[in-house]
Amino acid sequence: MAAQESPSLKERLDKIKSPKLQNQKEARTAVVLSAIEENLKDQRHDFTPTAYFAALLALLRQSISQSAGIVNKELATAVVYLLDTVASYVPAPLLRSKFSHILSSLAPALTQQDVEAPILRHSMGCLETLLLAQDSASWSLPHTQVGPRGAVAGILSLAVDHRPKVRKRAQEALTKVLENAPPSPSIDHPAADMCAETALHSLRESFEASERKQKGRNIKEDDNHPSLIHALQLIRTIAAASGGWPSRRIDPLCEVLLGLSKSNNEYLATMSFQVFETIIAGMASESSSMKLPRLLEAVSTLRPSQNDSQLLPPWIAVIARGYDVSAQLDAEQTFSKLPELFEMISSFLTSPSHNIRISASECLISFTATCIPRNVVLDPSQTDEDALKGIARAATNLLSIKYQAAWMEVFNVLTALFEALKWRSTPYLDEIIKLVGDLRGNDSFNGKKEADIVLGQAIAATGPKEFLRILPLNLDNSQPDQPGRAWLLPLLRDNVMNATIKHFRSEFVPLSELMFQKVIDHGKKEKTMEVKIFETVVSQIWSILPGYCTLSLDLADTFDREFAELLSNLLYQQTQLRTDICNGLQALVESNKQFVSVPDGEEDLLLQHRITKGMAQKNLEHLSMFAGNLLAVLFNVYSGTLPHHRGYILQCINAYLSITPEKELQETFERVIGMLEGALKESTSQTQSEKQKQKKSSDQMPPTSHTLIDLLITMSVYLPRSSYQKLFSVTALLLPQSSDTQLQKKAYKLLPRLATSAAGLQALKERNADLQELLLSTAESASPPARRDRLDAIAVVVENLSASSLYFIPSILSEVVVSVKELNEKARSAAFDLLVQMGKKMTEGGTVVQSKIPHMPNDAPTTKASLEEYFTMLSAGLAGTAPHMISASITATTRVLYEFRSETPDRVLEELVSTIDLFLTSKSREIVRSVLGFAKVAIISLPDDIMIPRLPTMIPSLISWGHEHANKFRAKVRNILERAIRRFGYEAIERHCPEDDKKLLHNIQKTKERKKRKKATAATAEAEGEEGERVESTNTNKSKGKSRSKFESEFDAAVYDSAESSDAGSGFSLSDSSDNEASSKQSGKGKPQKQKQTQSKSYIIEPSSPSHDPLDLLDRNAYASVSSTKPMRLKDKAALGKNKTKAKTNLDGKLVFDEDDDDENMSDVGDGKEPGDGTLEGGINAYVAAIRGQDTARRGRGGKLKFSNRGPKGEVDEMDLDDEEELDRPTAKSRGKEKGRGGERNGSGRGAKNGKSVPQRRGLESGKRRDQGGGAGGSGGMKGGRFKVAKQRGRGGSRSSRGGVSSGRVRR
Repeated sequence: MAAQESPSLKERLDKIKSPKLQNQKEARTAVVLSAIEENLKDQRHDFTPTAYFAALLALLRQSISQSAGIVNKELATAVVYLLDTVASYVPAPLLRSKFSHILSSLAPALTQQDVEAPILRHSMGCLETLLLAQDSASWSLPHTQVGPRGAVAGILSLAVDHRPKVRKRAQEALTKVLENAPPSPSIDHPAADMCAETALHSLRESFEASERKQKGRNIKEDDNHPSLIHALQLIRTIAAASGGWPSRRIDPLCEVLLGLSKSNNEYLATMSFQVFETIIAGMASESSSMKLPRLLEAVSTLRPSQNDSQLLPPWIAVIARGYDVSAQLDAEQTFSKLPELFEMISSFLTSPSHNIRISASECLISFTATCIPRNVVLDPSQTDEDALKGIARAATNLLSIKYQAAWMEVFNVLTALFEALKWRSTPYLDEIIKLVGDLRGNDSFNGKKEADIVLGQAIAATGPKEFLRILPLNLDNSQPDQPGRAWLLPLLRDNVMNATIKHFRSEFVPLSELMFQKVIDHGKKEKTMEVKIFETVVSQIWSILPGYCTLSLDLADTFDREFAELLSNLLYQQTQLRTDICNGLQALVESNKQFVSVPDGEEDLLLQHRITKGMAQKNLEHLSMFAGNLLAVLFNVYSGTLPHHRGYILQCINAYLSITPEKELQETFERVIGMLEGALKESTSQTQSEKQKQKKSSDQMPPTSHTLIDLLITMSVYLPRSSYQKLFSVTALLLPQSSDTQLQKKAYKLLPRLATSAAGLQALKERNADLQELLLSTAESASPPARRDRLDAIAVVVENLSASSLYFIPSILSEVVVSVKELNEKARSAAFDLLVQMGKKMTEGGTVVQSKIPHMPNDAPTTKASLEEYFTMLSAGLAGTAPHMISASITATTRVLYEFRSETPDRVLEELVSTIDLFLTSKSREIVRSVLGFAKVAIISLPDDIMIPRLPTMIPSLISWGHEHANKFRAKVRNILERAIRRFGYEAIERHCPEDDKKLLHNIQKTKERKKRKKATAATAEAEGEEGERVESTNTNKSKGKSRSKFESEFDAAVYDSAESSDAGSGFSLSDSSDNEASSKQSGKGKPQKQKQTQSKSYIIEPSSPSHDPLDLLDRNAYASVSSTKPMRLKDKAALGKNKTKAKTNLDGKLVFDEDDDDENMSDVGDGKEPGDGTLEGGINAYVAAIRGQDTARRGRGGKLKFSNRGPKGEVDEMDLDDEEELDRPTAKSRGKEKGRGGERNGSGRGAKNGKSVPQRRGLESGKRRDQGGGAGGSGGMKGGRFKVAKQRGRGGSRSSRGGVSSGRVRR
């Protein structure tokens, strides 16, 4: 996009003279400008920039003098403003010649203490223009003479001014001057060194003054160090404008900035490192690249203490950013330093501070991502290999025991290293794969998830062949020194890509055969756990196949007839493997097609995938030789699979159809057509009773004709043009098949499918007239299930209508209009979209030959296509006699009106509103329901001059239907009135409201005002509330704002949305509660506190076997036996086992579980002290508990029964029941026969087992918690209750759980 041209001097001066002045200062400036122009007219000078400039210089001497300063403040302000405006248009030689004169005139305005900000800002604008016009000779003048350096010094003094606008304008002027250096051999601006020296001096003085205050304890806690902040801002400005900091000033700057970073003021510390970031970013250009090594050397020498958690993280960040820029400038040189950098940063991973470890790991990740050039991966030299060995040594050392506290950070670094080196990771990182694999295989290792991420990236980088050479699966042997690694199979499935199929055939196919042979040897006996494991391993092996097939490196050499036959046999015989095999076959085609379609210019294709576009094209050509045979196999498998399992097979078929040669595709098409014709003949010979029998079974295969039409639809987009004639003939044969609705529905899908290809779209345009006749002739035979697909087919025909074929629109319009009342939502949506599409087609122009419309006379006139004519066609349905047709016409008109409201003439709108307004008096509720939707759209979207005259008739009619409760008329009318009041005002609506119904309007108005008051009160409370409340409210609004809209289109929102939801707004906030919590925890009570650095504790996990050898800390595997949490000793485990209490049971011997382990509700058998245990004391206790117990039913207010249940901590939850509800409650025996939630489907009821009720009391939890306890479908004892079941699954608990066992607080 071209830059916007700056306005001319005349335009800027005309703007100043404009009468639309907003303040007195602008008025005074306009007066001065007018006086200057009058003077120029009198002297007969042209209004040139030079003339204006000379006149302003004369006025400047009158308003500002060197002795008296500013003589006339108002005149000086206006003159300096105009001088700033005019100076940029004055020739540069004139500015250079008048430099000393102008600078001496402006000096009093820049040096006096009480000068106002407007004069200072415009004075600096003048100086900026003057400095930009100076040449190298002017900048070389010494400080003793009046020259540009003196002007820069004045700007530098104002760049740290306490006034923000003055400070900002001075920094902008410095930036502009330093960015536009005069022609010179030096890389820096002539004034850059002076600016850096001045800014550094200012920063050092402010820093020393701040330290003196701190030592004298005169500094306040809330002192924000404004002078330091202003000095840092100036340094950032100079560094950004001059291409980095001047080389000679880097060392002192680094020293001061690192000293500032130790400050307790977080803003100062952060800003000091932002200055480093700005300086480094400024050195990214080639012209400033020579400064970067000096800066990195200076930063490296100022390395903080090893455990300085405050200063070390930002220092590490500066190092990472510096070498990132260095890699952009000189990648080879930076890469050669990488081993040394790895060693230096890795030492920080042993720090006890978590922040330091995180910073160090992120720095190492940055090194791997930015400092490894692509030629090191593609073609490394001997020097590069030596550097890789050094990096691998440093990375392997990270897995030693001393880095145990940083194991998560280490794994992140290793993952990034594998990702950066890709296949070049081997053999350099083989030792890392071995170590991490051994750690992952150790049962006592706690970082399995993180280790899986590292190993997964290693698989993707090195490939499965090299990876399994280092970590073999060992599933075909049982030697103790070679443990099995079946856990690698899911990792291989998720990460294998860009591998060789040869390795899969040599490694996994024999392994799969071995495992499957063990399953076969087991025979038909009941499957043991071992057999099930073998079956799972077989499935996991073949789930890896899609990864091997994605951009395979040896496809043309390895995918041969033998392998294709193996896959074909498995597709026929092993149904459980079909999904993975089909996905693999599909990946062979689609990955190579996608690779070929990548736009040209992708330079890293070879780096990422090790293949080229030429290789991918050869792979597709090789696969096309097997496409015909594979399609035959896939067709057979597809025909033998149930419909709800066919999706993936059809996708695979579609992939191979796209690469099948045209000749084979034509032959396949001929065979499918022939089989389809034969299947259709067989289906017509079947009796109706035979068809009904086929429909009854849900697991029965569909008719052959359905399968064949699916295949025909899939291959239609790939067929040659010579096949289209037969394809359209089959379509014409299938569309009238009203006896088979599914077949008809599939036939309609052919036309939209053809429209997705260029050749198919061209064929549709050529046969558009035939398709029009076909669709019109099959209108009566179209079945309701096929309605949506028929509308999609009509949409394809309408899209390709010519300007002379628009008569098809009125011919088919009645069917589309009626479809807007379909029960199927998708059919309704398709009808609405088609109505809009027809409207757009009519607006494009053309002719409507009415004589070709069915049931129209031959002499009907030809009309011009337009939007008005389209509304006339839609209005024809309003003259119908059936309420259904009238209602559909109104709904269709409403949708079209909303879409084209801005393009429709006002006359047409008035006629539509007046016509449909009459239908509000209809007695048909179906018609009125559609009219209400039209009224709402009209009130929302139509112009005021059309709607206001209709209010006297529309409002009374609407209110008359507000008394109806059927079909939610009352709510709809109220919503329409709310919209009308909002748009036209309360008085305009009340004026036309009947007197008896004004209470409704009053209620609407009161409700609206009440909501406004509540919203205002809530806003006030939120503004005055505490920060936590504001955060909570913000998060709530944020979640609301992210929620998905319930309406799928603008029209649906307009018709069905309510006034309340449209008024409600969504709040958004950038704050994060977690961040606030973190900051509040860090700040404590608002005072800076020294955080205690706790030493991380490590524990050695005791071996399970007493005879186990002591842990060797020098062993690599010792890392897996070290834990950061204190493990339990063996004797503690033994003591814990002794102290375990035996399971609690009731009198029937059933286990009783209680989450809270409440001893007063549960007991051991034969205790003799609990209520109901069979003893005399137990019986008395049971009677007392029944009369006065806490769960006893009591009468509350109104005579309702109230049950109470107190938890162990005193929580009270009550439930009231009416007498009738209590009397009608089924007994335990009757409940045992019910099918409820939580038990077996044929199980017993609450507390029942095997149909027998168990005496128990009903607690609160049994009535309220229905999502726990029991099995799938039955009542499961008491519904819910508090319990613990070890094998519980989901909402229903265990499938095998029974009535009484799964209950909660079970009491006798």
